[in-house]
Amino acid sequence: MVTKNKRVGGWRQRRYDLGYDFNTDALSEQTVSPSRILLLTAHPDDECFFFAPTILALRRSSSSPEIFSLCLSSGNADGLGERRKGELVRSLDILGVEKDNRWVIDHPQLQDNITQEWDAEIIAEVLRPFVIEHHITSVLTFDTKGISLHPNHFSLPLGASYLIKSLSSSHTYVPRLFSLVTVPVLPKYAGLSSAILTRLGVISQAFLAFEPTVDSLPVFISGIPDYLTTVRAILAHDSQMVWFRYLYMSFSRYMWVNEWVEFKTQEGLGQDPLI
Repeated sequence: MVTKNKRVGGWRQRRYDLGYDFNTDALSEQTVSPSRILLLTAHPDDECFFFAPTILALRRSSSSPEIFSLCLSSGNADGLGERRKGELVRSLDILGVEKDNRWVIDHPQLQDNITQEWDAEIIAEVLRPFVIEHHITSVLTFDTKGISLHPNHFSLPLGASYLIKSLSSSHTYVPRLFSLVTVPVLPKYAGLSSAILTRLGVISQAFLAFEPTVDSLPVFISGIPDYLTTVRAILAHDSQMVWFRYLYMSFSRYMWVNEWVEFKTQEGLGQDPLI
């Protein structure tokens, strides 16, 4: 239930129990309304295991961005690709992504493989028509650590960066690219305390009257209702529900907190913009 909706020291604040969103407009293109934001993932279940706080926050954003989802594989590592596609449909229904705004790719060189990095040029080639046709203003994906160090994950920002570089030479407008921050192991599994501590940190800066800028780190913190929605979305992926997934739901920071940084393509492929 919403209890407050106000600005504190120039920081936009939305309270949903523990929920708190800071500088969400940084993910949007201010000259385009509404913004058109594409979530780029590697496998079915990435959308809820890692990105749910952002999806749910954007859905309630006052700027009403249009949200798209592009998953670059069916997750067929164990021969369950078709089943996992159906699970992704149910998860995105729960998270509120429109049916016409979601796609799953099954490219022979972009297959679910925990030992294989994906080629940046192929990712860019697959991504290009979706970005151009749907006038995408921002692309959201993993960073070059991939949260879990999965090579398919950390291939995505390099492929998206490759596309943006190529578009910059041939198009007058190119989307911005944002990557989800990978945190060290201990805070990664701090669970609910991550939400509390992150919120306290954001609020303390707000009361010091710091003003957010485009370069400020966008932060999304889920409250209890959003956490429960995320759990429902994860449970839609029933083929993946082995014992350690339940531990993940109990202890993962990414059930509660998403922090984003803009991936600066001029820094070059192969460089980590978070360092």
